[in-house]
Amino acid sequence: MTVRVLWLVKGLGPGGAERLLVEHAAVGDRDAFTYEVAYVLDWKQHLVPELEALGVRTHCLGVSSETDPRWMTRLAGLLRRGRYDVVHAHSPLPASVGRVLARSVVPQSRRPVTMTTEHNRWPSYRRATRLADDLTFGLDAASFAVSQEVRDSISERWRDRVEVLVHGVDVTRVRACASERDAVRAELGVGDGEVLALTVANLRRTKNYPGLLEAARLVLADDTRVRFAAAGQGPMEAEIRAQLDGLALGDRFQLLGYRDDATRLLAGADLFVLASDHEGLPVTVMEALTLGVPVVATAVGGIPEVVRDGENGLLVPPGNPRALADAITRASDSEVHARLVAGAAATGDRFSSRTAVDRLETTYRALATR
Repeated sequence: MTVRVLWLVKGLGPGGAERLLVEHAAVGDRDAFTYEVAYVLDWKQHLVPELEALGVRTHCLGVSSETDPRWMTRLAGLLRRGRYDVVHAHSPLPASVGRVLARSVVPQSRRPVTMTTEHNRWPSYRRATRLADDLTFGLDAASFAVSQEVRDSISERWRDRVEVLVHGVDVTRVRACASERDAVRAELGVGDGEVLALTVANLRRTKNYPGLLEAARLVLADDTRVRFAAAGQGPMEAEIRAQLDGLALGDRFQLLGYRDDATRLLAGADLFVLASDHEGLPVTVMEALTLGVPVVATAVGGIPEVVRDGENGLLVPPGNPRALADAITRASDSEVHARLVAGAAATGDRFSSRTAVDRLETTYRALATR
């Protein structure tokens, strides 16, 4: 029996949750499972070619905003036609709608079982989204969270039924990018003896780019050996570029925009830096550590579960640019950096996506049989 699985997401942009679908598709058992994905936002299509190349059929629900109700009607039609065994949601509002539609528009004899992976802490969701998630959460047959911190943020009445599952990355693929280190540094103009502090994060408020830019200003006021670069796109791009222009940091801080080679960029970095106010467990953190790149980040979400302060990175409180700047400066010291690199390299093996995919496919099989 081949199990038919529909992944349901908000979009297929370059975010961490979406990249995990690509990781799953690359190593999943294609003889036992057929994978398709439905996504709501028609302008978030970056990963469509990769998924299609891996044999995952994609369905665009064709709206520019989740507030446009037409996507719900289109999802209902897809669920009626698709004959799916399992619908696995990776975004909270689509999850809430999918749970209800699976039980209301599909005949009981071929109704799919629903399940969810929570990728972010519930307080980071809009209030209406959090309420919808809470009201429908009990309809799922299985629930996962990408970190203990994410699990702990879920409504107490549902928390005991949620399993923590670190989704991981393709360790072999990530480490193969290490050969690109010199090319990346040359491309970004990083000179001998300079430290490249890299950020890969969408330009959204939760990533606290204003705090990152202020930390960079403080670092560069004292240490011109450090270069900053950030890859990402998002609704705050104009605001962030304006702030960067006002700081007059010149080429010491480069905004690279959207990059489809984020893992390659990480291979060229000396430090991976995040100033986020909210996180689940960023894929980029796992990739950085797999490449032996120390992480300097705020202690939010699942980050402290994989970054050990003083061992493979440095952690600081959120919303404190001075603390972040001091940590970047400290991690740039050659002796400290060498110790953190060794710790990061020793951490990477624990992030293999194979473990998570095996657990998910065991769940799919059990739910389909049910």
